[in-house]
Amino acid sequence: MRGKKAWHRAKARERDPGGGELAWRMRGKKAWHRAKARERDPGGGELAWRMRGKKAWHRAKARERAPRRGELAWRMKRRSIKMGERKHYHRGRRKPVSEKRTAMRDEDTKRTNSTGSRSKRKKKKSAGKGRLISNIVLVVAIIVFCVSGFQLYRIISGYQEGRQEYDQVREMAVTQEKAEDGEEQFQVDFDALMEINPDTVGWIRFDPEPSQINYPVVQTTDNSTYLDKTFSANDNTVGAIFVNTYNNPDFNDRNTIIYGHRMNDNSMFHDLAKYEEKSFWEENPYFYIYTPDGREITYHIYAAGVVTDTSDTYLTEFADDAAYEAFLDYTKEASEYDTGVEVTAEDTVVTLSTCTRASDEHRMVVVGVKEEEKQIEE
Repeated sequence: MRGKKAWHRAKARERDPGGGELAWRMRGKKAWHRAKARERDPGGGELAWRMRGKKAWHRAKARERAPRRGELAWRMKRRSIKMGERKHYHRGRRKPVSEKRTAMRDEDTKRTNSTGSRSKRKKKKSAGKGRLISNIVLVVAIIVFCVSGFQLYRIISGYQEGRQEYDQVREMAVTQEKAEDGEEQFQVDFDALMEINPDTVGWIRFDPEPSQINYPVVQTTDNSTYLDKTFSANDNTVGAIFVNTYNNPDFNDRNTIIYGHRMNDNSMFHDLAKYEEKSFWEENPYFYIYTPDGREITYHIYAAGVVTDTSDTYLTEFADDAAYEAFLDYTKEASEYDTGVEVTAEDTVVTLSTCTRASDEHRMVVVGVKEEEKQIEE
């Protein structure tokens, strides 16, 4: 046929006329083995060898041993876990997990479940605490807001009430009439003021500016009563303009101190701060004080600036003229600018004092020297 190879095929057909001939006709030795396999296992073997050789044959055997599980295992090619028992399939065989490992797994599962439940409880507990803290903070914030709103209302209403009160006092007690020389004469009805408040000792005003400073002046036995009490003795943070309790009420002391609040609505002594600018002083260098005995005293401002509440500006008693002159020099040095106004030991001064934005320990002071005093004709 074709030499040596054909001769061997003929011999094979002689030894095994059926399988050998068929085998050599198919694909030589490999085909011959397949034929023998079909003889040993006509069903599974033949099917197996037809599929994919030895590997397919083993799959077929696996299906015979476990028709469902084996087939599923070989098709999926992975491990499956069901009801806490790991199922291993290797060549179609199931390998159960040992009892010890199963027990350990169950214990781990219980521990995990227990830990999970504890963590859930902790989360719920922490969430509850968080909500409680948030509610407390919200309630506190609402309370603070309400209190702040109430305080703000009191402050604003206090400003309005104080402004209305002093406007009524001006309308009642102050008149401005033209004198014989044609100038307007500012007059104060101190009898009417005394009926309202017997502590009345004078009236202070600025002209032309700051025209807002136009108030009655009182004095009592301490320097705290009129800090939060108005001229009409009403409780109010606006307070009143009052003379230092250690001064005489006639404004004849060498240094008479007059106090007043610096209110945020520009009332009382708020506008004294304008005297920090020299240009404002140049246009408004005077203020006036009126007394119950009919005097009008004109003061020429010679110093203005910020000092501490313990400075020598607040001295009211002096041992001699030298001490007083030292005081006058100190007030000039403390001034924001040099006014050039002459002041001697024979002069008397009035110091106007109010608080500042700087701090509670600082004060804005405006110091005026008496320049003229005259009797007002009624």
